[in-house]
Parts: sequence; structure tokens; C-alpha cells
Amino acid sequence: MPRLWARIIRKHRIERQDTAECDFAGVEDALTELCHGFDIPRPLWLNKHYREFEEFRRTQFLPEHFMEEVPFQRLEIEFLEDDEKSKRSRDPRNEFGDY
Repeated sequence: MPRLWARIIRKHRIERQDTAECDFAGVEDALTELCHGFDIPRPLWLNKHYREFEEFRRTQFLPEHFMEEVPFQRLEIEFLEDDEKSKRSRDPRNEFGDY
């Protein structure tokens, strides 16, 4: 099942991380659940975040995106899709044919 991966970054290191199962439409609910688990306030979703999330399946929230003060540099979220296909390079050397 697809998941939302959230990471709290402080001093360029991942301080805490967790995932929550969700579909693409339920990302905001999953973010609320993850923030509750991290014991941090939920960030504000701005148009910038919606655009980034739609295009790249990831976005980041800085301290100014929270209503309360937070003790970290950023909160990153990324949508992880489960693909049943194995991801292989499209390199022609990986193509096996009948010889």
C-alpha cells in the first residue's frame, strides 16, 4: 500500500522519521497523524506545497510554515508508491533476447 514518509531534519541530519499508510488523496490526514506521533503542530499547506507535492510527490515545510515555534530546520514529506514491477535500467545491455 502507498505510504507517506515524513522526516524531521535538524542540523542536516534526520532526527526522526516515520511512515503512514495512505492513498494520494489522503495525504493531509496522514500528515496530521504523523505530526501527532512526532508531537509537533501540523504545518500550513500553502499553494507552493500543493504544487510541489503534485509535481514531485514531495515537499518540505520550514519553521515559518508552522503556527507555533518548532525545534527543527524542516519537515520533509514524500509519497512512496508501491510498484509491483521491478525497476530495471533501460540500458540495452540489460535486455535479454534469444540468440
